[in-house]
Parts: sequence; structure tokens; C-alpha cells
Amino acid sequence: MADHKLNPGDNAPAFQLRGVITKPDVKRVDVELSAYRGEKNIVLAFHPFAFTAT
Repeated sequence: MADHKLNPGDNAPAFQLRGVITKPDVKRVDVELSAYRGEKNIVLAFHPFAFTAT
């Protein structure tokens, strides 16, 4: 895994992650950050081990 140091205002590197939509039905989706470039402002929050039994 590469170490990426970002500063405020830097563009985030391209990546894909697995997300979950819970309403109206639960489904897993793959989301690419680049799909939103120039369309919306995005805030990413990571919560390691949140909502898990560990």
C-alpha cells in the first residue's frame, strides 16, 4: 500500500470501495470516487471496526 500524504485542497487519489445502501432495501455497491469528480463535494469518514462484532 502506497503512503499518500494529502494537504488541504489536494485532489484525492483514485480509488474504489464497497458501500452499503440500506434504504429501501439493503444492497452492496462498489463506489468510485472519480464518478463524482466535478459533480459533488465529497466527505469521507472512516470508522474502523464500526458496526462489527470485533
